[in-house]
Amino acid sequence: MDAKSGTVYVIDDDASVRRGLTCLLQSVGWTVESFASGREFLEDATEDCIGCILLDVSMPDMTGPELHDRLRARGCTLPVIYLSGQATVSIGVRAMRIGAYDFLEKPIDDEALLSAVGIAVARRQQARLEENQLDEIRQRLGQLSPREREVMDQVIQGRLNKQIAGNLDIGVKTVKVHRARAMSKMKVRSVAELVHLCDTLDLGRPEGSGKA
Repeated sequence: MDAKSGTVYVIDDDASVRRGLTCLLQSVGWTVESFASGREFLEDATEDCIGCILLDVSMPDMTGPELHDRLRARGCTLPVIYLSGQATVSIGVRAMRIGAYDFLEKPIDDEALLSAVGIAVARRQQARLEENQLDEIRQRLGQLSPREREVMDQVIQGRLNKQIAGNLDIGVKTVKVHRARAMSKMKVRSVAELVHLCDTLDLGRPEGSGKA
């Protein structure tokens, strides 16, 4: 994916800072949206997207950390890069504790800013990709019948077909049928693939191994 497919949200009460950052970011291909306050951002911005936030620490009405707290409460996972003209150790520590990606002091070095934005957006892209993959696995899982799910759960624990048949009080042939259907719906060709797929959802780890 192209890193510059994301949107950078600039939130700073200083109009000159907003203009300067917007011009810099747009000059290298970023899409930029700027806001004069945290409340303005909360009212207008689309948070569930690819991008990152450049957030001024000290703003009237709502500080950067206060806005960040609200965003976290709303489930927003956009990376936040703090900008501060009056940086202190305590402010920096608090920012990192609530999940800031980076902390840059004003006047901001252009190269440092562009580098931080590029890496932050790339990480957001990777996180979104992983989220989409998990959603797809959950959708596959939801297609299983209750019996197919029971058989699959036994399979990923490393149990043999005969053991599964005994545990579920069904025939071995029936186990094979449900097992094959589960593998097909989960779109895997081997038990190893199935275990790996289920492990991403923390559905269980194999307790043993063996061939059916």
